[in-house]
Amino acid sequence: MSRSDASRSTGEPISLAGRVAIVTGGSRGLGREMALALVEAGASVIVTGARQSDALDRSLTLVRAALQEGADAAAMVADVTDPAACDRMVAETVARFGRLDALVNNAGLGMRAVSETFNTEPTKFWETEPEAWRRIIDTNVNGAFCAARAAVRPMLERGYGKIVNISTSAQTMVRRGYSPYGPSKAALEAASRIWAQDLAGTGIDLNVYLPGGASDTDFIPGGKGRAGADGNLLPASIMRRSIVWLCSAQSDGISGARFIARLWDETLPPAQAAQAARSPAAGEPAIL
Repeated sequence: MSRSDASRSTGEPISLAGRVAIVTGGSRGLGREMALALVEAGASVIVTGARQSDALDRSLTLVRAALQEGADAAAMVADVTDPAACDRMVAETVARFGRLDALVNNAGLGMRAVSETFNTEPTKFWETEPEAWRRIIDTNVNGAFCAARAAVRPMLERGYGKIVNISTSAQTMVRRGYSPYGPSKAALEAASRIWAQDLAGTGIDLNVYLPGGASDTDFIPGGKGRAGADGNLLPASIMRRSIVWLCSAQSDGISGARFIARLWDETLPPAQAAQAARSPAAGEPAIL
């Protein structure tokens, strides 16, 4: 076993000391939890939101409280649908920290932009307002592209980096009443497969990461019986499980893969946990 393989099989905590990460959509929910996991592992982190808000301020307060020695954190307002905003986000991060090691492409918009009752009364696609459709596609597909496009540039200069695109379960992509959210994530996963191939040989790894079920976030409407389509609701903190490994040297060379947080067994060494949480490699796409 090589030294690298040995380090991947250890159960010791993974350190991200000296590393710098951007977590888009870090104001709340999954983004906030992943940002906290990264700073607790020693990384310096930028959390972003599409607009200034109390939630973004709260995330920064929590992240700063969890900082490890030698690390730093900041919040930025950056609408990922705006290419210029993404360019500024990355430029300001590099100016502040001197580098960018990881982008967690988490900013997203869910079906509540279409209907507050989407999970109990499915909306037919022809009943969806075009502006709501446009906003979801713009955020979840174009926004992920704009953020990744900006982040890749300094990573290419250094010959190293990690991009983690946050997705959803395969069932959600084709679930009745879940368009355009489901299709937007299907598009992101297809793009991720292409982007990983584009980045082959550059030292930049790009992977997909998802909870593995509906999560307890603002994406799910409130009210009695609040739950996902399967009747369950995962805690947002489930996204802490794999994100540190995905942004660390232990995952170097692993790219174009898809990892499910729900399947990550925290009692196993990271290499074994990653193997269990990784979706089987797909052959030719079969949409229908």
